[in-house]
Amino acid sequence: MVFGTALHEILDRPEYDYPGQDEPRRYESPPPHLTPTQIKVLRCVHSGLLNKQIAYELGMAEATVKVHMTALMRKLNVRNRTQVAVAAGNMGWRSGSAD
Repeated sequence: MVFGTALHEILDRPEYDYPGQDEPRRYESPPPHLTPTQIKVLRCVHSGLLNKQIAYELGMAEATVKVHMTALMRKLNVRNRTQVAVAAGNMGWRSGSAD
């Protein structure tokens, strides 16, 4: 598990930048262009929940969660769910902080 620990240390650094990207994704607070529901979904993703779990937690259909995930990836300029979670971490959130 040494590799996993080292990877987490790298990803947890606020200055971490994704290769091939123009600028690092560092956020002090949620970007103002996210809707309240997108922020809730973002917090759930950062907590490690699956789409089905997020849907249950927020009282919406799983397809609706997928729509919000697509919008989040577009707005945060990331390509996958892991990068969404990392972006949430760069906002200063900690796992388990979902309201």
